[in-house]
Amino acid sequence: MNFFTRTLRLCAAALALAACTQPALAWWNEDWTVRTRVTLDTTAAGLPLQAPVNGAPLALRLHSGNFDFVAAKDDGADLRVLAGDDKMPLRFRIEKYDPANELALIWVQLPALAAGSADNRVFVYAGNAKAAAEPPWTGGGAGELASFPLAARNGADLSGALAAQAPVTLERNALLGAGARLAGEAVVWPAGAATQVAAGGPLTWSLWARPEAAAGVLLQQGPLTLGWRAGKLEARVGNRSITAGELPTGAWGHVALVFDQGQATLYVNGVPGSPGSLPLPALAGPLSAGVGFDGVIDQIEIASVARSADWLKLAVDTQGIATRLVKSQKQDPASAAAAEGGGGGQTGYMRILVDNLTLDAWIVIAILAVMFVIAAWVMVSKTLLVTRTDRANRNFLVRFREAKDDLLTVAGDSDPALKASTLQRLYLSGVRELNKRDEAIKGSGLSGASIDAIKAAVDADMVRESHHLNARIVLLTIAISGGPFLGLLGTVVGVMIVFAAIAAAGDVNVNAIAPGVAAALLATVAGLAVAIPALFGYNWLAARIKNITSDMQIFADEFIARVAELYGKP
Repeated sequence: MNFFTRTLRLCAAALALAACTQPALAWWNEDWTVRTRVTLDTTAAGLPLQAPVNGAPLALRLHSGNFDFVAAKDDGADLRVLAGDDKMPLRFRIEKYDPANELALIWVQLPALAAGSADNRVFVYAGNAKAAAEPPWTGGGAGELASFPLAARNGADLSGALAAQAPVTLERNALLGAGARLAGEAVVWPAGAATQVAAGGPLTWSLWARPEAAAGVLLQQGPLTLGWRAGKLEARVGNRSITAGELPTGAWGHVALVFDQGQATLYVNGVPGSPGSLPLPALAGPLSAGVGFDGVIDQIEIASVARSADWLKLAVDTQGIATRLVKSQKQDPASAAAAEGGGGGQTGYMRILVDNLTLDAWIVIAILAVMFVIAAWVMVSKTLLVTRTDRANRNFLVRFREAKDDLLTVAGDSDPALKASTLQRLYLSGVRELNKRDEAIKGSGLSGASIDAIKAAVDADMVRESHHLNARIVLLTIAISGGPFLGLLGTVVGVMIVFAAIAAAGDVNVNAIAPGVAAALLATVAGLAVAIPALFGYNWLAARIKNITSDMQIFADEFIARVAELYGKP
């Protein structure tokens, strides 16, 4: 085997290995027609993590900007979630699915989330009318003992507790689906194996709260209390306590208490307070939430492990109002293939914008398209008209100025080279007036009054010719002034719709806002695309028509002067 043959075989093997190690397939299953590509950016540009996070539940919000609710089934039964390799199914459950308002919240179990990577991916597939719903994921994050998201799971049903306790009402639109509105009296869950914790072991309590005042107890089990004392958020066991930063009132905030090897740390919105020595007692009694607390609570979680700072940071970012970690985009097979092949480019961006256009924007753009067609027709027809007119006028002027003694024989209206000439039509108007005064011309000549009458007739025809030249030019001025305003109207209404949807979803991250706002701006772009060519065309045509009008005025004066010279009384 020579060197050349060995080299070819090595290259072939390298190409085969590269083909086998591609990060993702173009499309998982052709029976599903649409998908959402979710990128989890753990670099400094997104949500920086210091270490990998394994088994974390991801709260993924779907809306019209990142998910095709029209293609999906009305109950979300065709949803499937796959890992970044586009092969491995991930467990998930639907917390909220509202196709009418195009809003959904699903929980996805992430197998692993690498730190410092902008290429962590999850794919949410939909668009298969024949698909049956999969059994929902009933677990939680790694090490979770119990979770109370106001839906039956792990035997804990907060909604059932609410029905039996009058002071508590169900808040349908809390942070993550439904929540519990408390008014000073607690919700109590009986003691059970799901909430038992051995003394000294690791433990994490976490929940979301929207307090109306900095007072009351968030969670309490046996001697362990998490709440406020003298306006400060603290965790207390007996006479020992630790504190953390302020939890603002009137806004959602995340509180977490972590016990690890005799030390306890209290986190507020992912920011840790100073750790302190706080021994964890055995916890086996009932769990209560909201003693003396006025506000709304949501998503209470208890874990038998000490959650890391990165885990809590991820929970705050993905479950809260805004996210830096998650970036999502709607795709179909064509756009997905282009993105995977690196060929998306500007075409892919324009497809995103078009896919997110609202009905009002489509209506405005359709009106602007009609205006553009009309403006283009006016500009083309008027350009042809003034070009023919200008050429014919020059030809006529040559003949007129060559005539010496008889103006009545300059040209006839049958000459095709002069058919478009406005000067010839003015000339013919003057000739008709001269023919009416033929006897006066043969006699003593035209009087001053007759010459003035001829001039008035020529001037009248000159005004008519000017009207003909300027006909429909007003349509260009309408396009110039009305196009941008129509486009702005479409943009403003589109942005209003986007923000109304965001307000209803409680999700204000940039991925929810950007596609809709960018698409709404297309209406303004369309308005400018109509106005700018119309502006240039109008100015050019106005200048050409002004020159032709000036030539007519000069010719009228020159013609009347020749008439007075040749046919006036001596």
